[in-house]
Amino acid sequence: DEESMALALQRVFYRLQTSQTEVGTKELTRAFGWGVYDSFMQQDVQELNRVLCDKLEEKMKGTCAEGTIKQLFEGAIRSFIRCLNVDYESKREESYYDIQLDVKNCRDIHESFDKYVAVETLDGENQYDARDSASKTR
Repeated sequence: DEESMALALQRVFYRLQTSQTEVGTKELTRAFGWGVYDSFMQQDVQELNRVLCDKLEEKMKGTCAEGTIKQLFEGAIRSFIRCLNVDYESKREESYYDIQLDVKNCRDIHESFDKYVAVETLDGENQYDARDSASKTR
């Protein structure tokens, strides 16, 4: 039976604050359901967050806290594509728990968000392939 991931995480942070020596993470690794092999693979912060949220959601099922992770962290994004030369539009909504912002050459988080939601014209090989059109279309 896997140990509580939240408790293992709490213990690691406690030890990081109070220990004068290195802090082991085997207990936390096991709590995440990762084996010895997995511990040698690089995990990115998005994957860690996803596993953490999934495990917490699992533990909250059937309690008054059920759905809290979704309420706190889930968002929705709407994608809209409109062809310039053909009468075609596509709209799609997807849920997400995290987004990837480009921070390079951005002064602050606001500029990163502006860049994220900026209108983009697809052209060349990047053009949208409209279903009713025989050729790629802008």
